[in-house]
Amino acid sequence: MKAAKAFIALEDGTIFEGRSCGVEGEREGEIVFNTSMAGYQEIMTDPSYKGQIVTMTYPLIGNYGVNEDDIESDSPKVEGFIVRELSKIASNYRSQDNIANYLQKHNILAIEEVDTRALTRHIRVRGAMKGIISTIDSDPESLVKKAMASKGIVGRDLVKEVTCREPYIFDDKKEVQGSDYSPFTIHRSLLKVIVMDFGVKMNILRILNEAGCRVTVVPANTSAEDILAMQSDGVLLSNGPGDPEGVPYAIEEIKKLIGKIPVFGICLGQQLLGLAYGGKTYKLKFGHRGANQPIKDLETGKVYIVSENHGFAVDIDSIKTEPVKATHINLNDNTIEGLEHETYPAFSVQYHPEASPGPHDAYGLFAKFTDMMEKFRDKR
Repeated sequence: MKAAKAFIALEDGTIFEGRSCGVEGEREGEIVFNTSMAGYQEIMTDPSYKGQIVTMTYPLIGNYGVNEDDIESDSPKVEGFIVRELSKIASNYRSQDNIANYLQKHNILAIEEVDTRALTRHIRVRGAMKGIISTIDSDPESLVKKAMASKGIVGRDLVKEVTCREPYIFDDKKEVQGSDYSPFTIHRSLLKVIVMDFGVKMNILRILNEAGCRVTVVPANTSAEDILAMQSDGVLLSNGPGDPEGVPYAIEEIKKLIGKIPVFGICLGQQLLGLAYGGKTYKLKFGHRGANQPIKDLETGKVYIVSENHGFAVDIDSIKTEPVKATHINLNDNTIEGLEHETYPAFSVQYHPEASPGPHDAYGLFAKFTDMMEKFRDKR
C-alpha cells in the first residue's frame, strides 16, 4: 500500500506535497534546509535543530542506515524531516537498522517524494519561515493559517527545552568518531572544564575528553557564582537552538565569567558571548546549515571546510565597549565566524569544530582552548 499523502504549508501561502514516511500527524516549526550529503542521523539528533523542520537537499537519504554511535544527543530533536527519497535499503557495515524504522521508533513526522530542490530554492529567495507539515489535514487554507499562527523561533527560549536538568560528569569510554588523528598534546595534569549546556552535541564532550579534560556539564541557567565555585580551569559555551536573545539569563551570567576564567564559545555559544560583550545579533535570511561551509582564518589566510547549523549571527560593529576582534569569516557571505577578546582569555567560533567534515580541519581550536586554560592556571 502506498503511503498517505502529506503536505507542507509555509506561512507565505506556498504549499508542497509529498508522502508520509514517518509517523502520522502534524508538526510546526521553522522550515530550513541542510546541504550535507551524509550525517542525517547526527542532524536529526542535534539539539540545535529544536523548533525546526529540516529539508535535506541531497536527494537520497538513509542509504547507509542508522546506528547507536552516530548520535549527538539522547534522541532526535528535529520537529520534522523532509526528503526527496527515503532509501528502502540500508547498506553499511556499521548499520544497525534502517531509517524508516528509526523514524517510527522516535515518533518523527517525515515526508518524502517532495520537490526538495524547489522548496530549497523558495527558502533561499524568501528566507527561512514558519511552516506546518501534516499527514492529517489536506486543506491548503487551513494549513497556511496554522503555519502563520505557529510559534516560530524569534525571541523564543528553545534552550530550556534541550538543556540538562541537573549537572553531570561526562566520561566517554569510546574513542572520538573517526579519530585516527589527534592534535592534542599530553597535559601536565587533568584540566577541569565546565560545559554550559545550551543544547550541547555529544561529540563536543567526546573531544574535550580526548583533549585531556574532566568534563562537567551544567544546565543553561547555572549562575556564574556557582560555576566559579566549582574551581574549573575553563568554561565552554555550547551550541544550541533558536534565537540567542531568547535566553537573557544566560547572557547575564556569561558577562560575569569574562575575565575570570578562560571561555570558549561554539555556535550559539558565540552568539551569547557576542551579546555578553554588549553587541547585537541578527537573523540570517536562510542561515548556514551543512557540512561544506568555507571559513577563512583572518590571521593565517587558511580556509577551512566546516560544518555549520545556525540562523543568527553576531554584528561585530555593534560591539563598542569591549576590545573584540573578528578571527574568521564565512566566504559565502562574509558573516563573522570567529571572535576573540584582545584582553581576556575568551574566544569563540560560529561553526562546529567537532563535526569533522574536513575531516579534522578545526580540531586545533580545542587544543587552543586547553593551552589557554593551562596558561591561565599557571598565572593564578
